Amino acid sequence: MEQRVAIVTGGLRGLGRAMSFGLAREGHHVVAVGHIDADIAAVEAEMVGTKPNGQILPLVADLRRPADCDRVFAMALSRFSGVHILVNNAGLTFTTIDPARFRRAELQKFWQVPDDIVRAVIETNYIAADQMARRVAPVMIEGGWGRIVNVTTKLDTMNRPHTSPYGASKAALEMATEVWSKEVEGTGLTINIVNPGAGANTPGMADEMRTMSREGRAPRLVEPKEMVPPLLYVVSHEADTVNGWRFDANLWNPALPPAEAARRAGRPAGFEMHPQPI
Repeated sequence: MEQRVAIVTGGLRGLGRAMSFGLAREGHHVVAVGHIDADIAAVEAEMVGTKPNGQILPLVADLRRPADCDRVFAMALSRFSGVHILVNNAGLTFTTIDPARFRRAELQKFWQVPDDIVRAVIETNYIAADQMARRVAPVMIEGGWGRIVNVTTKLDTMNRPHTSPYGASKAALEMATEVWSKEVEGTGLTINIVNPGAGANTPGMADEMRTMSREGRAPRLVEPKEMVPPLLYVVSHEADTVNGWRFDANLWNPALPPAEAARRAGRPAGFEMHPQPI
């Protein structure tokens, strides 16, 4: 695999950390961006222990701020002389939106979510991804090759009750993927989704749900490392013509050749519209 330079947002923990190390093991250089200073030491310790083939540069930034997006992009260019892959993984989940979700007598309604939480979730889960994509896309198109990979969520987390504003923020990114991919068709840049396809065993999942899953009282949670095989496929030359697709890690069979696994685990990004009544 040709060595590339990647930016992975939310790259210091959970799904993002697994994807950062997955890319680095393949020899890619990675700017792993998070928002918690303490996570940097853990990433640096793992690098010493695993010695990946590529370098990982851990950074702390608030990607809701355009100036921080500029700083991350500039750091990737100055440190590694390019940006070829962007993984938009940063996200705030229900541990931010409703930390007491499993201790409430009733689930939280959309009008009960505070203004500052709504703004933080939309800005982190959608606007930050949009800001980063708009910065890297021109460079990728000019170079004739690039990958933007968005992480959304499963449809019934977007549209079921008591998921606001998380579901809405991810639905926006899902639809953006469909729109953006149409606009870059034929440029060498592809835009796809790599997604857990189910709840994930990360710090963004409530401790109560992680416990119930371990004990068999809730469905299995997707492990972060499961995101790596579909990610490595979509950033490979084998996927040069794959654009505007969604790949769910829980449907990906790593025992199959990647293209066959992709055929079974993929579907077009976006939504099927509800039919209009006659």
